[in-house]
Amino acid sequence: MTPSTFHAIGVPAAIVEQLDAAGITAPFPIQSAVVPDAIAGRDVIGRAPTGAGKTLAFGIPLVARLAAAKRRRPTGLVLAPTRELAEQITGELAPLTSALGHRAISVYGGVGYGKQRKALEGGAELVVACPGRLEDLLGEGALVLDDVSFVVIDEADRMADMGFLPAVERIVGRTAAGRQTLLFSATLDGAVDRLSRKLQRDPVRHEVGPAGPDITSAHHVFWSVEPSERVRWAGEVADQLGSIMVFCRTRRGADRVAKQLARTGVAAAAIHGGRSQSQRDRALRDFTTGRVQALIATDVAARGVHVDDVAAVVHFDPPADPATYIHRSGRTARAGATGVVVSMWIDGTQREAKKLQRDVGVDTVVAEPDLTSLAASGTSRRPAAAHNDRHDRRVPAAKPSKAGTPSKATTPSKVSRPSKRIEPAGTRSTGSTGTVVSFHARRGFGFIDAGGDRDVFVHHSNLATTVRKGQRVRFEIREGNRGPEAVAVHAI
Repeated sequence: MTPSTFHAIGVPAAIVEQLDAAGITAPFPIQSAVVPDAIAGRDVIGRAPTGAGKTLAFGIPLVARLAAAKRRRPTGLVLAPTRELAEQITGELAPLTSALGHRAISVYGGVGYGKQRKALEGGAELVVACPGRLEDLLGEGALVLDDVSFVVIDEADRMADMGFLPAVERIVGRTAAGRQTLLFSATLDGAVDRLSRKLQRDPVRHEVGPAGPDITSAHHVFWSVEPSERVRWAGEVADQLGSIMVFCRTRRGADRVAKQLARTGVAAAAIHGGRSQSQRDRALRDFTTGRVQALIATDVAARGVHVDDVAAVVHFDPPADPATYIHRSGRTARAGATGVVVSMWIDGTQREAKKLQRDVGVDTVVAEPDLTSLAASGTSRRPAAAHNDRHDRRVPAAKPSKAGTPSKATTPSKVSRPSKRIEPAGTRSTGSTGTVVSFHARRGFGFIDAGGDRDVFVHHSNLATTVRKGQRVRFEIREGNRGPEAVAVHAI
């Protein structure tokens, strides 16, 4: 049986207190498996699907075993393949390191050297780095790795794909001889297995969940769409479900789709290798905080993007191969939640679509776009132990079809999405009361249990006061563009 608390798996009290303060109270299976062995000093080779809690699985023992650092001499090192992943790891572990009197910094290319040199000079204990920039700093003497006794290699399979393994070997070879090494990867064979044999000593092997991203929890639909209609339908998915990631094959295509979606009223941002680091950081930050509804990404740029609460993935351009489909689709339905995956195919490519379905294990028809199929898929609440997101997420109801229109015409032929919210007309009832069953502050929406068959959707713009889960509220119900929605909501 999986231990139900972090204390039960040997996490030090100071870290448990910090986790509790963040609402993280129960370990995921990969954490229960890895943490005891890593805290005991064992090398670990691990595999877990995206969203399974891998960062804390290696981060907790790493922080627990960090020693004080001298200037330019860190004691802990995490190697990551992309700038975005390095930033996300640092952001997740920084509160823990700070609670123990240590400091964590990120080191990656695409930005100036000055800030990173200054942080190293200040004696940061934990460095989360991309191999290329770290080797540059090592070459100019900005740091030495002799005191690094704990090394983590994250997403080793992506490191291999991007040609980083020789640099990883050189870097790890400069750390302390008696170091402890943890290696995580979506696959544990081939180049990753060879890397483990070179760098680890008798590692304990832990595998949780299916190999690669788990796409079985997502609802997959394949739509036959005219090329000129793809932006419109991507916008409809965003309107219907909330936050989406849209995948394009090229940088230029990602920029174009982001601009076209923005013109329809869907807040969108592009993220790819052709944008500056500050632009990429801002796009990811705006997406995770809900300021941007659609993140338009290329496959390479999305490798390091791990964001919870992505309601849907849209394959705007068909994936190049089954592995790409699986990786893209794994951006939704993470950590016990469900999600929707929409694939757009133009006329004449249905044969390729069916072949892809066979290769990835998806069984569905290639049909005309139908928004009701998205609402029918629904989303599930995360289990109580799912600490990465403490807000419930449900899919708003589909927009009803007009009487006498065919099912494929659930959306008008011409779509108008105002950039400013329009207050819905037609009050159905006044003075309703209910209980807030969920409210996602970052995404700006939630649901109220009003005693009916379906919870009532509420947007943050319709709140008269702040609300929280479990709070009793009074409100009016009106017909909005998502169906019934609560307005003039205030706490009782």
